[in-house]
Amino acid sequence: MTKIIMYTKENCSYCNRAKQLLAAKKLDYQEIRVDTDSDKLEEMVRLSGRRTVPQIFINGKAIGGYDDLFALSQSDELNKLLN
Repeated sequence: MTKIIMYTKENCSYCNRAKQLLAAKKLDYQEIRVDTDSDKLEEMVRLSGRRTVPQIFINGKAIGGYDDLFALSQSDELNKLLN
């Protein structure tokens, strides 16, 4: 089973776009809010090397933010990662 984790902040337009893209593909994900939990922010930075949100992981692999997710979706690489 595919595991998608997305680190987000409230009122983040790119986070909302990523959520919409995943919802349109009927994909479940775990959302971790880094604006309410500084430990989770540190975890996100440690795992991704980035401080921007969203940071999206598929089966433990860091894929980046919304633009990266969108590009994977457009190139059909997202489907390969999910299978």
